[in-house]
Amino acid sequence: MEKLIFKYDIIVVGGGHAGCEAAHISAVMGAKTLLITMDITKLAQMSCNPSMGGIAKGQIVREIDALGGLSGLVTDSSMLQFRMLNKSKGPAMWSPRAQCDRMLFSSEWRRRLENTDNLYLWQDECSKLIIEKETVIGVETVFGVQFFSKVVILTNGTFLNGLMHIGFNNFQGGRSGDSSSSGLTNNLEALGFYVARMKTGTSARLDGRFIDFSKMDENRGDEGSGSFSYLNQKFTIKDPMNCFTVQTNPETHAILREGLEFSPLFTGRIKGRGPRYCPSIEDKIVTFKDKKSHQLFVEPEGRDTHEYYISGFASSLPLDVQLRALRTMGGLENVEIYRPGYAIEYDFFQPTQLYHSLETKKIRNLFFAGQINGTTGYEEAASQGLIAGINAVLKFDNKEFILKRDESYIGVLIDDLVTKGVDEPYRMFTSRAEYRILLRQDNADTRLTPFAIKFGTASQERITRLNEKNEWIKRVISLLEEKSFAPTDINPLLEKCGSTPIDQKNKAINIALRPQISLGLLLPYVDKEFNSLLLSRDDSEEVIEAAEIIIKYDGYIQRERLVADKIKRLENLTIPDDIAYEKLLSISTEGRQKLAKIKPRNIGQASRILGVSPSDINALLMCMGR
Repeated sequence: MEKLIFKYDIIVVGGGHAGCEAAHISAVMGAKTLLITMDITKLAQMSCNPSMGGIAKGQIVREIDALGGLSGLVTDSSMLQFRMLNKSKGPAMWSPRAQCDRMLFSSEWRRRLENTDNLYLWQDECSKLIIEKETVIGVETVFGVQFFSKVVILTNGTFLNGLMHIGFNNFQGGRSGDSSSSGLTNNLEALGFYVARMKTGTSARLDGRFIDFSKMDENRGDEGSGSFSYLNQKFTIKDPMNCFTVQTNPETHAILREGLEFSPLFTGRIKGRGPRYCPSIEDKIVTFKDKKSHQLFVEPEGRDTHEYYISGFASSLPLDVQLRALRTMGGLENVEIYRPGYAIEYDFFQPTQLYHSLETKKIRNLFFAGQINGTTGYEEAASQGLIAGINAVLKFDNKEFILKRDESYIGVLIDDLVTKGVDEPYRMFTSRAEYRILLRQDNADTRLTPFAIKFGTASQERITRLNEKNEWIKRVISLLEEKSFAPTDINPLLEKCGSTPIDQKNKAINIALRPQISLGLLLPYVDKEFNSLLLSRDDSEEVIEAAEIIIKYDGYIQRERLVADKIKRLENLTIPDDIAYEKLLSISTEGRQKLAKIKPRNIGQASRILGVSPSDINALLMCMGR
């Protein structure tokens, strides 16, 4: 029989959040792309909680959208509830979060991918990389099919040798109902990659028909519009669904403690390191043994199902322990479940083995993205997939796209991974970003869409919206700078808002600086006709919010930009590739070892490596003749 030859520009292995973003963006950039996934019906599956965004994660989703990714648009299309978190704090902390219809989220991803030009789908399991002269040239699957390409992106999630635990029962699986992937780890290890194990977990799924929601506190979403994508202005959710909160109690904790002797986590059966910031319920009662209760969230999984997710109750305890503990809480006394919670161990590869482009250092044209790099969370995975996909295409022209720490949360995430490595599943927080005021959720389009325009991943609609938004922001600020108020014109508003009245003429921009005065209230006093014209626009809320942040926080923004620019001078000091660290005896032994292992590209990256001290950096600069 004639042997079929399958050739592509880029092959993406894995149909999770990272794989879907990688495949989509590379195809949009013009590369003939193949996405290989073990189950084509579960693309971008929400394996854990049915939500997107949250603290810092919401900023990442908006950045993905600004760069031309699909996570924001798919989230908006499947949204059940929208909330802007941390509104009581400064705008650097505001983080959008959405509750999603889990099944609709996955089907919407499939619909969009199947209608993307240059993108092909194949249901199969990748078992082996095809390597030639330390360069990947394709993959082989368990069906025995060989696919050839210029670049391969691995986004295998929790499937590599996945092992699931419920009590003392353990079984192979990448997630509930899906088999694990074996063989690829051994292949990569043989190529010289360092592999280790991590652990994550998920909660039981509850049957809403047996929940008494009247005994729980209701959590409503924000009133009015709210969206992730900059293309969806004044987006309103039809028939929003609410979440609920419930509290554990001493009886709950007593039952959970009884089950600890059967816990694979505490009996040593689980070897992988779990996420510190998303611990299992048994972890919580041991770590915080004096705490009488823990708040849990009961979240809907979709409109056409009674299934609910209970956030904060991830567990690998035996089934009977989980169910008895659940039934001690108010509203869950008679609860039934669809399936128990479980822990899962899986293989990951230390991300210090990658360049900032997410290409591996050992094998050319091979990229890693997502949980294979030791991260946790849909958003973190999706952002890596997007960057890997962009860099995979740029690789054809020997170019790369590296986001800096002062440009995006995605840049912070990737720099942390490849510079510091991980010893537990990495989760993004606003505290990880030193330039939070610059990296707000409201300005992700202004920061990153110019890159999307350069790469050809921004639609004309997106470009037009961004240009018009920026123009209107400038018009609002210019109007405030030009307009002056007499006391009789503005004092009624000032007194109404509890702000000190003025006794002489004052610039509108100075009034806008006052914390008690919102720009939305002030603009009608400045120019009624202009205000009416602005409010007729779909993006009026976004324009007003952006202008107000720029005005009120200008001093902080400028100060942070000044610091970032100073640090950039270090970033631009390139370290020679052939530098022999082992000969630089003025650097500490640990510093030499870490620098030789990671091989930082510049002084800025070197300064962030754990174990490399400021004196080591000074010595390195001296050795470089600086």
